[in-house]
Amino acid sequence: MTTHPIPLAATVATPSIEYGLLSPMLIVFGVGVAAVLVEAFVARRYRYGTQLILSLAGLAAALAAVVRLAGTESTAVAGAVAVDGVTLFLQGTILVVSILGVLFIAERGGQPRTQARSGPGTWSLAAATVGRGADAFTPQASAVPGSADERAAIRAGIATTEVFPLTLLAVGGLMLFPASNDLLTMFVALEVLSLPLYLLCGLARRQRLLSQEAALKYFLLGAFSSAFFLYGVALLYGQAGTVRLGGIADAIAAHPSEAMLALLGLAMLAVGLLFKIGAVPFQSWVPDVYQGAPTPITAFMAAATKIAAVGAMLRILQIAVPGLRDDWRPVLAAVAIATMVVGAVLAVTQTDVKRMLAYSSVAHAGFIIVGLVAANEAGIAAVLFYLVAYGLGTLGAFAVVSLVRETDGEEATALARWSGLGRRSPWLGAVFALLLLSFAGLPLTSGFVSKFAVFEAAVSGDAVTLVIIGVISSAIAAFFYIRVIVLMFFTDSPSDAPVVVTPPLTRAIVLLTAAATIVLGLLPQWLLDLAEQASTLVR
Repeated sequence: MTTHPIPLAATVATPSIEYGLLSPMLIVFGVGVAAVLVEAFVARRYRYGTQLILSLAGLAAALAAVVRLAGTESTAVAGAVAVDGVTLFLQGTILVVSILGVLFIAERGGQPRTQARSGPGTWSLAAATVGRGADAFTPQASAVPGSADERAAIRAGIATTEVFPLTLLAVGGLMLFPASNDLLTMFVALEVLSLPLYLLCGLARRQRLLSQEAALKYFLLGAFSSAFFLYGVALLYGQAGTVRLGGIADAIAAHPSEAMLALLGLAMLAVGLLFKIGAVPFQSWVPDVYQGAPTPITAFMAAATKIAAVGAMLRILQIAVPGLRDDWRPVLAAVAIATMVVGAVLAVTQTDVKRMLAYSSVAHAGFIIVGLVAANEAGIAAVLFYLVAYGLGTLGAFAVVSLVRETDGEEATALARWSGLGRRSPWLGAVFALLLLSFAGLPLTSGFVSKFAVFEAAVSGDAVTLVIIGVISSAIAAFFYIRVIVLMFFTDSPSDAPVVVTPPLTRAIVLLTAAATIVLGLLPQWLLDLAEQASTLVR
């Protein structure tokens, strides 16, 4: 019997690729690949400047592409990527945070110059790194901590420029994550943004073993969360027969009484997303990783990762499972309560500034989830505004932490070492106090407007209990924020007080984020209106 093969074109439609709609992400990924080639072919002495210029130019071009697409509501690549108000707003926020993050990562100064040598014929760490290299990062990641190879790399002034392509590839994944319109694309984005961050967390110049422990812990826990996410994808595919978010919603709406697989799948997905957000009970990695990672990476990760993960969860809840709203809202409300309370209470007990900010980040994750529980357009707009204010404030706070150093170059992160800091360096103490008061939600700061917006949305969404608990948690959080301010301005400095360094890039980041905190506190309406206009989602 003769068979006649069916032409491929008759059975499979070739998907169209809308390069214009994808241009922000394509620019970032393209620049990331170019940065890898720079590492391979450009001489070492030219790499740092080349990578910095290339990274900033690429991120600025991507931001311009996002602005050009403003008002677009469409899908691309056979519906796998959604380009709408929420996507563009979050991508723009991620790019702004990433530009500041790259400047922070690129800082080469910041080394106390009070010690040049530790003795005749010997080198101290401070002496070897004054004015040389990317100060926060180990000069040779493959070297054993404390080995002769590492000391030789430090003396040679080698800069770890690999951080630039890794950061750019992570930014590309972060931009794709909230834009994903099907679960497989979302999983790919999750892995693309996570793998570079696992590496970057282990590259700290000082406390190498702590940094490597943080990277390993983040990798192992992230692998578990990714496995849960993929299992959730499989369950939702079993329910709906598709991984498209809109198709899942249609399948649930067609058979609302047979949605057990969808509920289980959503629970599995939530594990992966809540892990990235840093919500309770998936927050155990946050303080250890934030403390061990290089401070510029901590700042970038704390701000950008939360923005992208919240955007992905927002899209899943609003597009894929709106028919299960009565099921997921109570569970998400419980997560929000636990996250706010645990983050605020545990922050009170911390004696390390970076760990305190880590638990503060956990508490803020709870406030953001309150906006998701509202499940209305006001909640979406409030979450978008909150992410901008939180991202800029967090980046500024960690930048301040990097400026307080012991004489050997080590960051002075122990709270006791910050005694009298506001007297010794009034400008730095005032900026840090401003950022802490914003985190506490005091009026005339961006933090107050953020919390007011999410609480107002929660009230309109009949979640008054969340608002009451959120106010109580804010009061608890205010205690440890104000405690740090009292420590800086109303206690005496130790005899061997740490010094304040003022490298230009980090100082600029601190001042810019402080200015943004004031502007968004005094004149927030323009951004609130922009967030409201951007609170549109396409299927």
